[in-house]
Amino acid sequence: MHTLSGAELKKYMDEKAAKFNRTSFIEKDPISIPHQFKEKADIEISAFFAAVLAWGQRSTIIAKCNEIIYRMGGAPYNFVMNHSDEDLKKLQGFKHRTFNDTDLLYFVDFLHRHYSEHDSLESAFIPEGGFVSVENSLNHFHKYFFNHENAPKRTRKHVASPAKKSACKRLNMFLRWMVRKDKNGVDFGIWEQIPMSELICPIDLHVERAARKLMLITRKPVDWATAVELTESLREIDKNDPVKYDFALFGLSIGEDITAFSQTLEDSV
Repeated sequence: MHTLSGAELKKYMDEKAAKFNRTSFIEKDPISIPHQFKEKADIEISAFFAAVLAWGQRSTIIAKCNEIIYRMGGAPYNFVMNHSDEDLKKLQGFKHRTFNDTDLLYFVDFLHRHYSEHDSLESAFIPEGGFVSVENSLNHFHKYFFNHENAPKRTRKHVASPAKKSACKRLNMFLRWMVRKDKNGVDFGIWEQIPMSELICPIDLHVERAARKLMLITRKPVDWATAVELTESLREIDKNDPVKYDFALFGLSIGEDITAFSQTLEDSV
């Protein structure tokens, strides 16, 4: 691991996080979708869709999210709460990879049921009794989301859970957007019940590659335990805001050369 080079690693990671945690990052990232809105519910709903659809090329993800918003008349919360059966027909034919209109219609139905009883989507991630851990919150959300007789079996593959050993990259990214207090205006930080220090770093193939070069993870599979391992390594660098380094790892994965730096870490162990 990076123990012998902790100070050097922290300096390097802080520099990269500062470089990519900027508003210029927003334009080409799925987080640009919720940044179109001002009202909390619109931000939550559009961010939820942006996170769930976040696989594949970023330009395609953004285009598909904008398509959903267009089909909803540019007002996600109003559509969710006040749609007619005729309005729902506007969602027919939507498709992004394996996510289709059946999945989209159930998502809208879930959101309608939830917002009919709650002011924020945050409560969907908080079990009765309060926050325990992100792992507990994501498992709770999965059960809550599918706790309906009309929940399509096919839609289950689009909402991950730690209980199934998934790394839950997209939901962890969604939580980062909603929870993390960001002075630079990228993440929203509009939720209060989940501590920023408890967030789990989203991990995909790109982040995995950078994390392995920097010896932040050692596990072979990319699963929930690996996401936790990565986050624990990042907490050694910043215990209060470990997921800010998601920006650094992502940035490094899309073109920056970390070979020389990672070699110095290997030589020091």
